[in-house]
Amino acid sequence: MSVFKSFLTGTLPALALALPLAMATGSAQAQDFPERTVTMVVPFAAGGSTDVVARIVAQKMSDDLGEQVIVQNVAGAGGNLGATNVARADADGYTILMGTVATHALNPLILKTKPYDPETDFAPVSLLVLVPNVLVVNPELPAKTVAELIALLKADPEKYSYASSGNGTPLHLSGELFKKMAGVSMQHIPYKGSGPALNDVIGNQVPIMFDNLPSSSGHIKAGTLRALGVTTAERAASFPDVPTIAETVPGYETYTWNALFAPAGTPEPVIARLNAAAKKAMADPDVVARMKDFSATIVASTPEELKTHVKAEINKWTPVVKDANVTLD
Repeated sequence: MSVFKSFLTGTLPALALALPLAMATGSAQAQDFPERTVTMVVPFAAGGSTDVVARIVAQKMSDDLGEQVIVQNVAGAGGNLGATNVARADADGYTILMGTVATHALNPLILKTKPYDPETDFAPVSLLVLVPNVLVVNPELPAKTVAELIALLKADPEKYSYASSGNGTPLHLSGELFKKMAGVSMQHIPYKGSGPALNDVIGNQVPIMFDNLPSSSGHIKAGTLRALGVTTAERAASFPDVPTIAETVPGYETYTWNALFAPAGTPEPVIARLNAAAKKAMADPDVVARMKDFSATIVASTPEELKTHVKAEINKWTPVVKDANVTLD
């Protein structure tokens, strides 16, 4: 008997028996998911809007899944470090990522060395919310409107700087787009996350910042930050008296978003279970109220819709990154 014929008559039947068994085992494991704690990685420092959204969602998902969903902050490289950790994690659903436009659109465009592919190294779970950004300043800065800030920056182009949550982040590029469209100059001061940047703006070490509205809203209400304008096309429902930047700089618009991803190869039943828990969390009245407080728009998409969204975001930001000439090693 030839080697090939022996393979057909011996090995293939064994494989035929083993394959259904493996599939059945995987299916059973997926049906039992979760059986232990799920880690939700936030790729930024605690205190920023992504961290705020993650902690709200994780608590409600824990209730539905019957196992705790804990938030783990893995800050660094503009979100790249945490995203890379999840991309390389076991594809079992126990490590998931609270992704953003930074991790799944900007970093892949900006980084010279790309440790992951946003479309092939992750399994989409759900697009959760769209989040407005806001231009805030320290109250001691002598500018109470966007127009007054532009005049101040033009009067002394070398004097002022603005903070962001890191190089190449949506907040950094919001500032770069503003500089370009308003015809002004500011020095960019990057931080490892929105929280540390906010602290220095409140302390007046850096007078200006583009931030996600959720993480700045409390400070705006308390008067420790002054909001000059939101970055979306329409005013934010939670701050109707704050104008849009576009009212002074026509055409200006940016926003960020939060979405859940698992490592590529995670079983579809596990993805479906995580998606169902995320959707239930986003429909919870407490979550709806919290998101409304800082004008985040709830989406709660299917995995397929998130996949389409990521591709569209990459296409949208490609010319912006090119015009800003932003690259990172």
